[in-house]
Amino acid sequence: MVLDEETAHRLVLEAIEQVGGTRRIHGNPRHPFALDATREVEVEGQRVLIRYGEISSPAVAEVAGYVFEIRADEVVKLFGP
Repeated sequence: MVLDEETAHRLVLEAIEQVGGTRRIHGNPRHPFALDATREVEVEGQRVLIRYGEISSPAVAEVAGYVFEIRADEVVKLFGP
């Protein structure tokens, strides 16, 4: 299923809320080799991968080729298919 940008953004926001919200993801960096450095959430049949930020890299969410940066108060598209 090919997603448009608006749908991908909505799915990512839903996945972020299921995991605890933008502030929790952005404000709780994981160790780069931690076993829980990523979370996978299924929203409406789509797999959303959330990568927690580290000191030198931002937190991001990926769905269907779209990548969004998770900031403390917003989610910004970095690139898409």
